[in-house]
Amino acid sequence: MSPGIASNLVGQASIIDGDTLEIHGTRIRLFGIDAPESSQLCRGDDSLPYRCGAKAANELDAFIARRPVDCEPVGRDFHGRTVATCSASGVDLAEWLVRGGLAFDWPRYSKGKYDGAQREAERAGRGVWTGSYVVPWLYRACIKDGGEPKGCSDGANARP
Repeated sequence: MSPGIASNLVGQASIIDGDTLEIHGTRIRLFGIDAPESSQLCRGDDSLPYRCGAKAANELDAFIARRPVDCEPVGRDFHGRTVATCSASGVDLAEWLVRGGLAFDWPRYSKGKYDGAQREAERAGRGVWTGSYVVPWLYRACIKDGGEPKGCSDGANARP
């Protein structure tokens, strides 16, 4: 194991957002995916805006339902968070989020690990795939470049 990477973290998780949780005081970023930001808006099939980032976090919290989460660290991100593959009752949380249309496969990091789950969610019209969205990494870039959150969240679908 690389220096600075902890052994498995197991315990009750607190959900920080759709792709970040905390176990025993350690912030953990789920490997290979990107969920909408907490404040990010998407549009549903009715064209009405909804907080898709908050929905991802809430759905993840409900899915875990206070069961123990087991995270296997794979590295650290530029914010210093542990990056890990995490599961609850044997279910990969990142894959579950992507399959439900609550997060995106992030090929820059995943090398396509969750692409099949994402294609399934898109075909089935789950989560963000029912309406329009901006992928979270482009949303953050828009905000960083001075874009207003409203302008960043009303764009057309953008595939990774």
